[in-house]
Amino acid sequence: MFSFFKKKPVVPEVPPAAAPAPAAPAPAAPPATAAVAEQPAASVPAAEPLLAVEEPAPRKSWMSRLKAGLSKTSANLSILFVGAKIDDDLYDELEAALLMADAGVEATQYLLDALKRKVKEDKLLDAAAVKAALKTLMIDLLTPLQRPFELGRHQPLVMMISGVNGAGKTTTIGKLAKHMQSHGQSVLLAAGDTFRAAAREQLMVWGQRNNVTVISQASGDPAAVSFDAVQSGKARGMDVVMVDTAGRLPTQLHLMEELKKIKRVIGKGMEGAPHETLLVIDGNTGQNALAQVKAFDDALQLTGLVITKLDGTAKGGVLAAIARVRPVPVYFIGIGEKIEDLQPFVAADFVEALLG
Repeated sequence: MFSFFKKKPVVPEVPPAAAPAPAAPAPAAPPATAAVAEQPAASVPAAEPLLAVEEPAPRKSWMSRLKAGLSKTSANLSILFVGAKIDDDLYDELEAALLMADAGVEATQYLLDALKRKVKEDKLLDAAAVKAALKTLMIDLLTPLQRPFELGRHQPLVMMISGVNGAGKTTTIGKLAKHMQSHGQSVLLAAGDTFRAAAREQLMVWGQRNNVTVISQASGDPAAVSFDAVQSGKARGMDVVMVDTAGRLPTQLHLMEELKKIKRVIGKGMEGAPHETLLVIDGNTGQNALAQVKAFDDALQLTGLVITKLDGTAKGGVLAAIARVRPVPVYFIGIGEKIEDLQPFVAADFVEALLG
């Protein structure tokens, strides 16, 4: 079983044990999550808060769903090696399959060249060995993208989250907030998406579900909302502040400038912030995903990616393109709407699902 986050070790303060007494026991100490209770949750039923945290799905269940999500690409690649001869025809078919899987020209050429060298050096004679060699090469290519998300580095840890409309950005924020709570983190959300209709309300719903305060303004400047959230997070002693931003295309230059402004203003609210600048990408967008990574990384200097919707038509090869062209770490991948459908990216598991 793998942990969702890597947490910086903290030595807890242990109160001295009380001497046993024959009288009735003293009242129990307040629970560790009592600090969260001061956050407004009037509209949330009493049974809703942190007790409802869902446990991460078992590794086997996660792998089976990931394989199902990438089954189309897996089928197209795996069938090439069934009774195949190791010749130019196999390499040509493999090239076409990788391109169809959105691996991109550069990553595809890199993998083919490396595979041909390995076949020659290791004198591989059967298709199964060639397929195993391809899996090894893909794992080596994607492993640099694999990095745990470390909690507890700053107080609070400020995260700025961006993405185009429809990528699942706000839903991802809600899932991350709940996962962080399950790891003992107090979370504050900032509704910085003031452009899209009902975006603020959508984030408020996630806040109510998770018993998390949401800083928002009915019609405010997103940079001002973000600044207020950082200040509020510092004053309340929160562990994490997550700033939602408006979805936009990288070609919308005026909105991209607004993103840069939000990042600058967050930095004025807390030196060194935002500590994480994440981009949420729809896994179905193919090579457009790579274009988004380039544009947002140029504008914001991304620290990580979240790839969502790897559950049907997604091809998965775009991660190879990202690894080869713009290797921004992939913290999480998602395959559905449930909270356990968002998990850390593990290169070996991903390649196993992709190649079978």
